[in-house]
Amino acid sequence: MLTIQLPIKLVYVKNRNKKQDWLVILSTDCSLSNEEIVRRYGNRWSIEVFFKATKSLMKLVSKFQGRSYDMMISHTTIVFTRYIMIEWLRRREKDQKTFGELFFLFCEDIQDMDLATALQNLMRLFVNLVDSITTTTTDLLKSQLQH
Repeated sequence: MLTIQLPIKLVYVKNRNKKQDWLVILSTDCSLSNEEIVRRYGNRWSIEVFFKATKSLMKLVSKFQGRSYDMMISHTTIVFTRYIMIEWLRRREKDQKTFGELFFLFCEDIQDMDLATALQNLMRLFVNLVDSITTTTTDLLKSQLQH
């Protein structure tokens, strides 16, 4: 009997919804931090969900009847493209993290300004702030600004 001993690292993650439930993630790369192991597991889980959805819901395996390699590649590409389009539509309508158009609308409102204009505006704001302070402090600050 052949036995191989590998060092492992176990990461315990508590379920947010049920405090008594735990998920244990095993990693053979002990140099990774706990956060990195959880992040990689999350990425892997997304891939597993993708393959399960394409196999069961989109009939990646069962609908295909061809025998040639080119036909298999074409069918797989069509199924994956359908999945990508459905996921894109779902995220666009329901996922707040993908409200990208809102970001670009705000970007159009903000105009780039050169460094000199930005510094002038900043100094103007600072002088207005100084005007609201006592006169002795104001005189001192204004002389420093002029200097």
